[in-house]
Amino acid sequence: MAGSQRGAPAAGDTAQHDPAGDAAPEGASQRGHGPLAGMRVLELAQIMAGPTCGMMLADMGADVVKVEKLQGGDDARGYREPRVNGVSAPFMILNRNKRGIALDLKHPRGRDVLLRMVAHADVLTENYRRGALEKLGLGYDVLARVNPGLIYCAVSGYGRDGPLADRGGFDLIAQGFAGLMSITGEPGGPPAKDGHSIADINAGILAVVGILAAYTHKQRTGEGQVVDTSLFEAALQQTYWHAAIYFATGESPGPTGSAHLLTAPYQAFRARDGFINIGGANQANWERIADVLGHAEWRTDPRFATNTARMQNREALVAAMSAVLATRGTADWIEAFDAAGVPAGPVHSIGEALEHPQARARGMVVDVDHPVAGATRALGCPVHFARTPTRVTRAAPLLGEHTREVLREHGFADAEIDDLAAAGVVATA
Repeated sequence: MAGSQRGAPAAGDTAQHDPAGDAAPEGASQRGHGPLAGMRVLELAQIMAGPTCGMMLADMGADVVKVEKLQGGDDARGYREPRVNGVSAPFMILNRNKRGIALDLKHPRGRDVLLRMVAHADVLTENYRRGALEKLGLGYDVLARVNPGLIYCAVSGYGRDGPLADRGGFDLIAQGFAGLMSITGEPGGPPAKDGHSIADINAGILAVVGILAAYTHKQRTGEGQVVDTSLFEAALQQTYWHAAIYFATGESPGPTGSAHLLTAPYQAFRARDGFINIGGANQANWERIADVLGHAEWRTDPRFATNTARMQNREALVAAMSAVLATRGTADWIEAFDAAGVPAGPVHSIGEALEHPQARARGMVVDVDHPVAGATRALGCPVHFARTPTRVTRAAPLLGEHTREVLREHGFADAEIDDLAAAGVVATA
């Protein structure tokens, strides 16, 4: 190993772990804000699921250091379009609030650098195939000897055990494997992928939940552990209602378009100038809907009087409602439904949703100044804290932007860093 390390074991040695946690690298503990200030995270994950987890932790105050591979960094940097002044917009949206270093983990000295950082970390996240880090000498057993308090979070395609544990994971494949594509789209249509990367994003959120639970345990006991989730499980978790039907009946539900599979009316309807969502999720709302549409007799119509009857006669119900809704515009109907206390809303485009005053009021669109892309915007944090608010304080890092800064905090002298860079072990922006 190049250079000396303050208070950390040599690679492969067993560390004596303080249950209260190792001292933070100089300068790192002062970076945090929010409820997770003081948490130290190493992100070895890339593209979407793992970076979603890291971004949420960083928004809530953790010091997240993104460890990118050499050459090229996170594969999301290569998503060519869209770009802002040459910088990948997909990469920027998921990597703000993180510091970044570029490190060749295949190089023995790169392995040693990471182990020095692991000694002071609370969490390490990764989304490699099972066994990939073990081949590099960086499996959990090795890392836990260096830091028994480490929370090691693995996000994989199918989980760390089972017959498919060695397979890689992709959102599209997970959606199909978990049954989501069989329930998405219009009845009679071909299998359809959900419009967003639901398996990737939910896996990232589940990783956050698991890490925070493990962190609570660590705060009590000093013990680290493996946190394990997958795209498959993240997709399968989204099927609660559908799984309930299958477990009760043995039948697999099919797609219902925008309609709910348990209650009606609860779907999108076409008005004169666009679509409107109407949520008649209980009997009281249904009766209000009938009144707003000017057909109070529907309340007692045997076809529509109960939810069971409405589900059995949904085609007739939708036709009757659509005929009335087509006579007025969406804004008029939303105003009428709002006045009656009926859940209703427009079907926005992404742009309309992002530009809506409610999105702005909730801080869901934030301004971020990137050193190359310039003034950009990003999604804000969807979790709000009264006493420890989240903040977006930095743009996504350039490749290797904080290599020198982070390594200095872990006891590396500038001469050592220069030597590592000259050897191709690290890169600095």
